[in-house]
Formats: sequence, structure tokens, C-alpha cells
Amino acid sequence: MTSYQLSTLLPVTISAALDAGRAILEIYQHDMEIEYKADKSPLTAADRASHEILSRYLKAAPVQIPILSEEGRDIPFTERREWETFWLVDPLDGTKEFIKHNGEFTVNIALVQNGSPQLGIIYVPVKDTLYFAAVGIGSWKLESASELPEQASPDQIEKQANRLPFNFDSDLSGSKQLVPLTVAGSRSHVSDEFKSFIDNLKQKYRKVDFISAGSSLKFCLVAEGKADIYPRLGPTMEWDTGAGQVIVEQAGGVVLDAESQTPLRYNKKNLLNPWFIVKGKKYPLEETR
Repeated sequence: MTSYQLSTLLPVTISAALDAGRAILEIYQHDMEIEYKADKSPLTAADRASHEILSRYLKAAPVQIPILSEEGRDIPFTERREWETFWLVDPLDGTKEFIKHNGEFTVNIALVQNGSPQLGIIYVPVKDTLYFAAVGIGSWKLESASELPEQASPDQIEKQANRLPFNFDSDLSGSKQLVPLTVAGSRSHVSDEFKSFIDNLKQKYRKVDFISAGSSLKFCLVAEGKADIYPRLGPTMEWDTGAGQVIVEQAGGVVLDAESQTPLRYNKKNLLNPWFIVKGKKYPLEETR
């Protein structure tokens, strides 16, 4: 798709994410019933409500595009492999964080074409913060997203947003050697491999800081420039990463398969992602032994 075609899809995807976020918050503020899927991951009414809202909006988009959602994942590969373009959706990324009431959950929408994400939306309902990106348009952060006027045009949306990454160097007076390497990591999933990865970084850099966050917020930290690297050395699914990948890439970073060092690909027969490393625009910083 051209950047113009992608920009015409931004308003409907943003409206979908905001509406889904409102439904999630309504449930978040009350006691919730929790079920468990076959893989023992939690499922709430908020997951279902968000899925239904996103599906309704995306089916009404100007272009008819099939949808692959975490809550509607049972589409056979024999059907999916014919899709050149499709929506990849996680209606509530960070259900565990939602249950813990720590606010670190998101609504994720990605548009994938030929295995590569081209447009991405990550909405943080508790903070009313929206991250969005598209190929040829760049990566952006929008505060107070629910204050957007209805039917806002792509130009109106961009005028109220800030382009990523942010420049955090302006208040650093020392040499580059004094700048710490900042690592983003999971709030709920810390593997032995991750700990070993961090130990290796500490051998290369004089100072390594750590930021923990839930759901796809770790991608957002890297896209903003608040974190330099996010190693995910554990299981994730395609809907966990599609939106975050394009937001990071359009901010000048990369999301790479940890083994092959190639960008993550989508609509595989097995929707499980390989281990991956997210690197920001400035990574690597100068090593200081």
C-alpha cells in the first residue's frame, strides 16, 4: 500500500482503538470474572468486548481486509496463507497486567502486507496515550488521544501528535561514556536467558539501567528513545508484536529475530514468534569497558 492509502486507514483504526479502550476501562473499574484458555492464559470480558468492537470497526473500513485476532485465532493456515494483506489484532495485550490493575495493558492493531507490518496502533487506555505509525508516515505519540475530534483527518491527527523518537540528549552534559545503556524488559516474564543477556551487556557497558513494563509498552519505550534495547528471549505470538514492530521501525529502530538477525515475519503457519531483539535508533551506544 502507498503512504496515502495507509494514511486513509489511520482514522478508522484510531477510532477503533479508542472505542475499544473505553469499553476495557469500563470493565477495569469493576470486579471482573476471569476464565482460562487451554494454554492457561487468562481471558476476561474486556478481551471479548474489545475484540467485538475492533472487528466491527475494521470490517467497516474503506477497504475490505481479513482480520486475525488473538480472540479469533482459529483460522486455518490453508485459508490464511492466501492473505496478502490482513489486520493483526490483540484486543487486550497484557491481560495479566489488566488483572493486576497496574494499568500496563494496551490495544494493538497492525496492518500486515506480504509478511511485514505496514501500519501500527498501540493505545494505552489508562493513560489515554496513543502510539501510531505507518510506512512513509513515520512514528508518533499522541497524548489525551480521546480528545481527538470525531472523524479527524490524518493531518489533524499528526498536528496534535509528537514525532518519535524524542531527543533526550539535550540535557546530558557529559561525554557519551556517561550515558547508560537502558534496557526494557517484561513486567511479568523474566527468563534465565534474559538475565544472561543482561549480564553480558554489563560486561560491555559501564552502566546498564533497566526499565520494566507490561504488554507492548516496551516497544513504545524503545520507539520514544527512553530505552535502547528490548530483548525478548521467551515466547510471544504475532499479535503481540506486529503493531510495536512498525512503530519501532518507523522511529528508526529494528525488531530482529535473535538468531537470524532479520526482521520478524508474519502470517506464518505457526503464529509463535522466534526470540527477538528490539533496538532503538541510537543503539548500540559506545561500549565502555
